[in-house]
This record gives sequence, C-alpha cells and structure tokens, in this order.
Amino acid sequence: MDKVVVLFTMKGCPFCEDMKEMLVKENIDFVDRDIEEYEEEYNLFVEITNNEYVPAFILIEEPETDPKSELFAPDRDFEDINEGVKIIKKWING
Repeated sequence: MDKVVVLFTMKGCPFCEDMKEMLVKENIDFVDRDIEEYEEEYNLFVEITNNEYVPAFILIEEPETDPKSELFAPDRDFEDINEGVKIIKKWING
C-alpha cells in the first residue's frame, strides 16, 4: 500500500524544522510544502481544517489508484510535534 506524508511548513518556524528533523531521524519520507510556495494548496487546507497553524500534515493512502486522505492541524488534532510524529509513525506502520 502506498502512503504519502505531506508536511506544511513555513520558513523560520522552529517547530517546523524540529518536526522535519524528527521525521528524518525516524526514517519517515515526507513531501515538504512551504506554505508560501504552495499558497493555494495551503489555503485549501486552512479552509477545510479551519486552522492555519504549522506544522500541519496530510496523510494520503493509495495516491495513484484510490486516494484517501486525512488532514491534521496543530491544536486541533495534536498538541505538540511529538504527538504529531507519533500519529504519522502509527499510520506509516499500520
């Protein structure tokens, strides 16, 4: 089963940098989406989640055949980046 982690980050955000480092340390591949470079995509995320905090992420299963996604935003779905990484690890490992 194909799984993709899309991480929304912002330049200069220490929490974003820490979360990326934690994912790399856990050997979890992710697609980094800077919210300024991918503004339209991020704005859609914000509209759906009603939350504009970063780092935020989307978990996508079967992106090529039958995409299913879940959106996770800080203070809405997880309290800190450690909890966010745990969510991703659990999802990756099934």
